[in-house]
Amino acid sequence: MRVQEALATGTRLLTEAGIEGAARDARRLMAAFLEVEPGRVTLHLQDEFDPLREENFIAAILERKARRPMSHLLGYRDFYGRRFEVSSDVLDPRGDTETLIEAALAAPFCRVLDLGTGSGCILLTLLAERAGATGLGTDIAPAALRVAERNAEALMLRDRARLIEANWFDGVTGDFDLIVSNPPYIAAGEMAGLAPELSYEPRGALTDEGDGLSAYRAITAEARDYLRPGGRLILEIGASQGEVVRAMVRAAGFAEVAIRQDIDGHDRVVEGRNPG
Repeated sequence: MRVQEALATGTRLLTEAGIEGAARDARRLMAAFLEVEPGRVTLHLQDEFDPLREENFIAAILERKARRPMSHLLGYRDFYGRRFEVSSDVLDPRGDTETLIEAALAAPFCRVLDLGTGSGCILLTLLAERAGATGLGTDIAPAALRVAERNAEALMLRDRARLIEANWFDGVTGDFDLIVSNPPYIAAGEMAGLAPELSYEPRGALTDEGDGLSAYRAITAEARDYLRPGGRLILEIGASQGEVVRAMVRAAGFAEVAIRQDIDGHDRVVEGRNPG
């Protein structure tokens, strides 16, 4: 079978399954098996497709048809201009989270604490963008920390990023001038309505199995104890949680509390400053 025929088969299977962007996904998977950039697949359409690669390509197409995320099939997700390893052990980095990155980079910082670091995409992006800054990432899941450690190595940031197994602030010492977190904020009752792809991501990174606000309660209750005077707390939120999380941050004693919106105009980040 030629590459063109296999690609057409893959596109058809994904289209029949109702996958949005079926042709794009099939091309990206084909590029991975050809070991070329997606834009160069066209140059290989008339090539004979190695039978083993063909078999593996169709197997990947069938997994995508079953709604396994593309990032899991490819093994990576690009985020803020860098490539991060991802797997079913970590939350898939999303463009919405770049709103948090922009908020963090809007002011200087030297020491950053990332609570629930997952793949490490937030912590490592901030360190990569701020030469000389150091950071600590915590996560309750050892498997997630292993992914974050590999990402730190790949980005040559291992000497500036420390990663520990911890439930929020447990085991954290010292003070920081920036605390960031993208905690589980989906209410348990909303889980059934999520996109099928999210069923492949760690449930504990998506929901608190309650009202979606317990992480914010835990973080705001202690954050000021770990922030230097003038230090900032920046939290990613669900689109409907802006006002309630802003109220929590204010009640915890933070000043200059504000909500930032993402590129689609949805509330995405709440930030506040420790008055000292």
